[in-house]
Amino acid sequence: MNRIKKLALFCLTIMALQSCNSDTIIDSFESVPNQNWTYLKPVKASIAIADSTKAYNIYVNFRHTADYKYANIWLRFHVIGPDKKDVIERQEFQLALPDGEWLGKGSGSLYSYQLIYKENYKFKSKGTHTIVVEQNMRDNPLKGINDVGLKIEEAK
Repeated sequence: MNRIKKLALFCLTIMALQSCNSDTIIDSFESVPNQNWTYLKPVKASIAIADSTKAYNIYVNFRHTADYKYANIWLRFHVIGPDKKDVIERQEFQLALPDGEWLGKGSGSLYSYQLIYKENYKFKSKGTHTIVVEQNMRDNPLKGINDVGLKIEEAK
């Protein structure tokens, strides 16, 4: 194998190893049909908790287009435990500076965010927990939303 092929193989191996994060349990994006996120299409993820003393970081993966007309977004979260008890919380996330500059990473007219919902969060009990995220803005549907998802990882 010549030097260039060895170097390319080495670089690909390093990139593959860096992209692996064994602490990540869920990392998802769901496409929003026609870039119109309705109240009726929440994003859901389930996680099996074997040890309720472990802490987790929970993020919202979020992408919007340059056509999104707000500097923030209000989201409504449901954390549903194995006992089916639904704990509901509403939270605001800033997406732009006061001058209108987007805070997300941009690629063309698409902006990506990883918004922290809970840091060092401990689920109250063992068993399967479901997290539901729905948009909670006045507009329905909310236009300019491309993808929404969840990332859950063990806290370090």
